[in-house]
Amino acid sequence: MLDAAAARKILGEADLIVSEQDAAAAVRRVAGEITAALRDAHPLVLSVMGGAVIFTGQLLPLLAFPLEFDYLHVTRYGDTTTGGELSWIVQPRAAIAGRTVLVVDDVLDEGITLAAVKRRLLEQGARDCPIAVFADKDIGREKPVKADFVGVSLPNRYVFGFGMDVKGAWRNLPAVYAVKGL
Repeated sequence: MLDAAAARKILGEADLIVSEQDAAAAVRRVAGEITAALRDAHPLVLSVMGGAVIFTGQLLPLLAFPLEFDYLHVTRYGDTTTGGELSWIVQPRAAIAGRTVLVVDDVLDEGITLAAVKRRLLEQGARDCPIAVFADKDIGREKPVKADFVGVSLPNRYVFGFGMDVKGAWRNLPAVYAVKGL
């Protein structure tokens, strides 16, 4: 966890990757794509906490169709910057079997976490499990899962803002930045 001075220093030195205006436009575009694809499905929308809170909060009001909302909390990162063992913190409470379940997350990085989430939901009987991510990071290799709806593409750098954090800080930024030198 960063103290306030260290967090401000990181932001002050960071490179802007996605502006606030471009982030908002991406959310609107993804909402339109999801509405076109799922408007008749009455899906269960599952937000992956805590990174997806910003994306989900801006996306849901733009989805002009009936849906059910719930969340799950699973992580491989904790307070680290590299992925570790998958940890399921909160399971969804809503019924999964026979449903279209839209998973909403902040970033598709290596894809290990989202692949595990999708696999678990399908094992629990989800009829379909599309994935919407605010950002898809170009890591230069194949991922075990692909997002069906993508807001923006990001370079393979350590990014933060718009739900993504840097050592616990700056999830609340309306734009996306990359840590200088990483």
